[in-house]
Amino acid sequence: MGVALTKDSIDIGIIVEDAEQSLRFYRDTLGFEFERVQPMANGGQMHRLLCGTSTIKVIQPGSPPPAKAPPGGLQGAYGYRYWTFWVSNLDEMVERCRAAGYTIAVEPRESRPGVTISMVEDPDGNWVELGQQA
Repeated sequence: MGVALTKDSIDIGIIVEDAEQSLRFYRDTLGFEFERVQPMANGGQMHRLLCGTSTIKVIQPGSPPPAKAPPGGLQGAYGYRYWTFWVSNLDEMVERCRAAGYTIAVEPRESRPGVTISMVEDPDGNWVELGQQA
């Protein structure tokens, strides 16, 4: 028997250098719904945002971690390099990100028939993929 899921989505934790900058990206630019701030045992804070039934946990630790993830998206290193959410207004979202000053790492393009994607960098250089099905 495989995993017995109790939720049909995945939550993600993103360790950030500056929570306010990251909230401007995830909450204000992408439009994820703010749920709450939760104190963490190490003196940091977790800002919980909703993306459908997923939770985006924007975490500013109480003290800086010893290392920073290497930049470069897909080709930058092994491990988790990006995550995807699906929209019906990809071009509009890319332009919102561009207007707010965020780097468009991959301009909108068809990745396979009927699917268009783009990738945007958050303030810490993490890649977020926007996908749209025709």
